[in-house]
Amino acid sequence: MSHTLKVIAGGLLLLGLFVLAARFVHAAAPTAGMAAAARWFVPIWLIGAAINMWVGVVKAGYSVAEEAPIFLVVFAVPAAVAILVAWSLSRA
Repeated sequence: MSHTLKVIAGGLLLLGLFVLAARFVHAAAPTAGMAAAARWFVPIWLIGAAINMWVGVVKAGYSVAEEAPIFLVVFAVPAAVAILVAWSLSRA
């Protein structure tokens, strides 16, 4: 499995942990809490994806131009899922 797929899978796992934790923390209104957790995930994942890009540039020796498309994919896939989760939970 490539590093990119592992990072995306890690992002999706982190999103699941955010939503699951919110379900228990916001016991009175779990759906609203889970939607909020999914929305909070997006900026936190942006930071995580940026750190992954930084590691690729500094440690692995890739250029920013080489890492930028990977950064977009690594960020966009879990962020899109998070937005979809937040949207579907806010409609429920």
